[in-house]
Amino acid sequence: MEEKILKSICESLGKGKKVALVTITNMLGSTPRKKGSLMAVWEDGSIEGSVGGGNIEYAVIEKAIQCIKEGEDKELQFQLNDEGDLHMQCGGKATLYVKVFKPSTKLLIIGAGHVGVELFKQAKLLDFYTVVFDDREDFANDRRFPEAEEILVGNMGEMLSKYPIDNNTYIVIVTRGHKCDAEALKAVVQSEAAYIGMIGSRKKTEFVMKGLLSDGIDRELLKKVYAPIGINIASEQPNEIALGIMSEVLLVKNKGTLESLRDIKKVSF
Repeated sequence: MEEKILKSICESLGKGKKVALVTITNMLGSTPRKKGSLMAVWEDGSIEGSVGGGNIEYAVIEKAIQCIKEGEDKELQFQLNDEGDLHMQCGGKATLYVKVFKPSTKLLIIGAGHVGVELFKQAKLLDFYTVVFDDREDFANDRRFPEAEEILVGNMGEMLSKYPIDNNTYIVIVTRGHKCDAEALKAVVQSEAAYIGMIGSRKKTEFVMKGLLSDGIDRELLKKVYAPIGINIASEQPNEIALGIMSEVLLVKNKGTLESLRDIKKVSF
């Protein structure tokens, strides 16, 4: 059973789903399950395994779902008698630990040119799950993007419209031209992505945005797009442009600020 539970957790993470593993860490007195019993819990309330059934299991599932939503691990304790909240007759005490597993943050790199390669290098160092999109096999391949989790070659707009995107997904559009940029942005702008950014000058950005407005894309959706993309680090080098882009991605991901730590945490000397 333990192997099946762990396999199910791994499969869920591979599909981008969060899951909690509940482990009984201590049992005192008469209890329905033994120390070490495992149960996986998903956000929709489905489970694999058991930590005792009945009232205790129902309560644990509710707590585990809450942990998943909050993204926090937690220790749970239950009194299994009339005095406890569960009103059970076992007479024991149960301690359980909820460990929340989250899928790796996913970065979609739309465009396999020079900036795309530099973004990939930095994303791997930062432990992102990286997916590269391009319509040129000579650019989007294992040689240029070694150890990329996914490399997808074909019409970028069509591939993106079918690709699963959730709020743990960050999208960077760095294709070879405004036409491909517009097709990619149109395919993802209505998604639940946590971040969408598009490279280009202000003039090109305005041109793409006006074109999408004429195609019926809502203005408020377009206002959420980070374009022109990246932190202004005043560089034209692909690796430094990529650093500015990844800095912006991390700023959004970690809810950071553009303040210097020197100014926030002033040191007296």
